[in-house]
Amino acid sequence: MNKTALTSQYLDLLKKSLLNELYVENEARLIYTFQKKLDNQPIEFKDYFNITRIQPDLIELLRYCKLNGLTIVMQTADRDGITRKVPELRNITELSHTMVGRKRLENAQFCVETVLEDKVKGDFIETGIWRGGTCIFMQGLLMAYGVTDRTLWAADSFEGVPTPTWPEDKGFDISANVLPVLAVSLDEVKELFQRYDLLGGNVKFLKGWFKDTLAVAPIEQLAILRLDGDLYESTMDALVPLYDKVTRGGFVIVDDYGSCPPCKRAIDDFRSQRGIAYALQTIDAHSVYWRKS
Repeated sequence: MNKTALTSQYLDLLKKSLLNELYVENEARLIYTFQKKLDNQPIEFKDYFNITRIQPDLIELLRYCKLNGLTIVMQTADRDGITRKVPELRNITELSHTMVGRKRLENAQFCVETVLEDKVKGDFIETGIWRGGTCIFMQGLLMAYGVTDRTLWAADSFEGVPTPTWPEDKGFDISANVLPVLAVSLDEVKELFQRYDLLGGNVKFLKGWFKDTLAVAPIEQLAILRLDGDLYESTMDALVPLYDKVTRGGFVIVDDYGSCPPCKRAIDDFRSQRGIAYALQTIDAHSVYWRKS
């Protein structure tokens, strides 16, 4: 694996673009606009030219969120003064092409570069891809290093997270009816790959619920299994058919371990049932990974 200064510069620019770090001021302008509307306050056009000066805390918050993979959910107060969240505005104000944040993208880079350096056999897969940003980044890594013999599998319903049906997921409904921002169509994801000039022939999309697609997918070996299914059901539906395909030296990355309790329970149950003793390594407040070493 030949890592040049130009390669590093390209990969860092790719991260900045996927995270919308390059245009954070425009994201701040949108949030500022909608917050003014929610608060029934007038908007001064001159404020748009001075957004970094008049909203320094918002700019700092956005940068912190992009580092740590956090989400800003806007709020408003009703006539009784009771504050409520407005999650539907995420469809408009959340501009990044990935929610994972810089720390998790850097973890993906570490895992990809490690398996390439150590010549660990297998393809890459992410189960639950949203807008496809993390997959786009992994594809960018493969292209940057001239790797042409690995498939990148991108698995998603492309209809959002399933409505909970398992008892382990009771009370944790983040389906499209609740969070429409999580439902991104396959056409939208493919178009985003094309924008980055990274829709290569090695990218394979698995459309449908994991229970229907992953067990029958023609995947032989995996070097990286990245789980982002949120629910207990979705996490198990990925782990059960895919974990044994992760080769020695490969990585299992869990995006939602610290932020989605059903996902954490699924990981803990699976590791206990299978007697998996590989230590969980912390990525950030949300995510962990382990290596089959």
